[in-house]
Amino acid sequence: MTIDRTSLRWNGWGPAAQPDALPKESPAWQWIADALGINTPLPETPATPLEKCTLPASGLDGETQLELERIVGANQVHTGDYERAFHARGKSYHDLLHVRAGNLSNAPDAVVYPRSEDETQRLVEFAAARDIVLVPFGGGSSVVGGVTGREQGEKRLCITVDTTLMTSLLSIDETAMTATAQAGIYGPALDKALASQGVRLGHYPQSFEYSTLGGWVAARGAGQNSIRYGRADKWLVSAHVATPSGLWRTEATPGSAAAPNLNQMVAGSEGTLGIITEATFKVHSLPDAEDYRGYLFRSFAEGADAIRRIVQSEIPTAMLRLSDADETFFFRTLGGIGKEHGLKDNLAEAYLRLRGYADRPCALIVGLEGSAANVSHARDRVARIMSACGGLHVGRSPGTSWKAGRFHGPMVRDPMMDHGLGVDTLETSTFWSNIQTLHSAVREAIDTSIRETLDDPSARGIVMAHISHAYPDGASLYFTFVFPRRLDKGLEGEVAQWLTIKRAASDAIAAHNGTISHHHGVGTDHAPWLGQEKGPVGMQMLGAVKQSLDPKGVMNPGKVLGDGIGN
Repeated sequence: MTIDRTSLRWNGWGPAAQPDALPKESPAWQWIADALGINTPLPETPATPLEKCTLPASGLDGETQLELERIVGANQVHTGDYERAFHARGKSYHDLLHVRAGNLSNAPDAVVYPRSEDETQRLVEFAAARDIVLVPFGGGSSVVGGVTGREQGEKRLCITVDTTLMTSLLSIDETAMTATAQAGIYGPALDKALASQGVRLGHYPQSFEYSTLGGWVAARGAGQNSIRYGRADKWLVSAHVATPSGLWRTEATPGSAAAPNLNQMVAGSEGTLGIITEATFKVHSLPDAEDYRGYLFRSFAEGADAIRRIVQSEIPTAMLRLSDADETFFFRTLGGIGKEHGLKDNLAEAYLRLRGYADRPCALIVGLEGSAANVSHARDRVARIMSACGGLHVGRSPGTSWKAGRFHGPMVRDPMMDHGLGVDTLETSTFWSNIQTLHSAVREAIDTSIRETLDDPSARGIVMAHISHAYPDGASLYFTFVFPRRLDKGLEGEVAQWLTIKRAASDAIAAHNGTISHHHGVGTDHAPWLGQEKGPVGMQMLGAVKQSLDPKGVMNPGKVLGDGIGN
C-alpha cells in the first residue's frame, strides 16, 4: 500500500486537501510580523498553479519508452506534467522557491516506478548501457537538494526512479530481532506492519509520514527517538542495492572484522552508488510504557549540561529535546495566540516568576520508553539530574503535546511562504565541550546574514535552535529560522538571499568544528563543505568507490561529491 501521488502537494508539504496550519484570519500573523519588524501588512504570495507552469519538453523518445515499459510495465512509465513536476525537486525551502515560482526546469524527462528488485536492477543496467541519468526517489522529502531531477548543465536523458511501489514487509526474524522490507515502504505503513507483529523500528523523523525506509538509509537519517533506537547507520543490518556494476548485497552479520563494514558505504550514499531495493534492520519489542514530560531551565547551557549528564550516566532514555530560549518563546507564544488566558494560566505564570523561570526559559522534553519498571527507574534518575542542574519539572502536558504534533512542523511552512516569509532549517553536531560556542556562532551567522539581505533596517529574522539527538561525547544542534523574503527581485533575488544565509551558516559550522550535516545528508547544498570535513584522502576514496560502481556517472550525478550549490 502506497500513497497516491495526486493526493499530495506537488509544491509543498503533506496532503493537497489539508487545511492551512495558519489560516489567513489567524491573529498569529500580526504577532509574527511584529516579531520580524515588518511594519506593513504581510503580502499575498501564493504558489503558481501547475496549469500556469511551463515544463521543458520531455526528451524521452518512443524507442526508449518501449524499452522501459518492457522492464517495468506499460503503466509504470510516466511523462505527464504532474508526475514530472512532483519529481522535479525535493522539499527544501530552496526547492520550494523554485517550484512555487513555476520554475520546473529541473523536471526529469520521465518518472519510472519499478515494482521489484529485479525490475530495478534491470532498469539500472539499461540506463548505464544507454548513458541515461537515474535519480532515485522515495518520499522526496530531501531538504538538501538530494533528489533534484536534471542538474544544471546535464544534457543526458534524465529519469527519476520512484521506489514507492516496493512496499512489502518481507520477513521478521523474531529470534534475532531483525526485519527486512522493501525500500519504498512509507514510515506509517512500515510502523503498522511491524506493530502487528509486536515490534517496531523506532525511527520517527519529522518527515516520518511522507518518507520511506530507503530514503532514511540513503540520507543516513536520525529519528526523533534516536537515543533509544539509533540512527540509520546503527540500525541498518544489511541492504540490497541495484548498481550499474550489478546487484550489491552487503554483509549481514551481527559483527565482523572482515575488512570495513560496507553497510556504512550504503548509509549516506544518497543514491549516488545505486538504488536501495531492500533493507534488513534491527527491531525492538513494543514498549510496555511510555513517559513524555517537560522541564524548564533558566539557560540553554544548564539544559545542555543536564542532557550530557543523563546520556553519560547511561540512563535509558528515548528522547531528550532541549529548545533554546528563542525557540521556547516562539512556539509557546505562537501556540497561545487566540486562546483564552484564564486563572490557571495566571497562577502558572506567577509560579514561574516566583521560581525564577519566567524570563526566557528553555524547555526540555524527556521521552522514556520500555518496560514499566525500567521507565519508572529511569524517570527517577532523570529527575535527580534535572534538579541538580537547575531544571524545573512542569508535568506531562508539554510532553504529550509535543508528541501529538511532532510531525506537523513542516505544515506551517507553506502558509508562511504564502505570506512572503521564508522558513528554513539546518543542523549539525559537535562535542559537548563545543556546544555553546557552535550554537552562538551559527545563530549569529544566520541572524547577521538575514539582516544583510534586507533593505529595511527595522526588519530582522527569528533564529531558533534545539538539541534533539544526544551522545555520550556530544549532540546535534538543529536551527530553524524565519525571515522576510526579498520579493523585489523575483526568484533570482530570493535564491541569492537564501544562498547568502546558507553560506554564512555553513561557513560558521565548518569554522567552529561542526559537521556539515548530522542527519539531513549532503545532496547538492552541503557538497561545497564536504571536502573540508572529509579531507583530500577521504574524498579521493569516496570518488574511487563512485567510479568503481558507476563509471559513467549515471546515478544521481551532482549529489554528495558535486561542487555546486543553489542551482
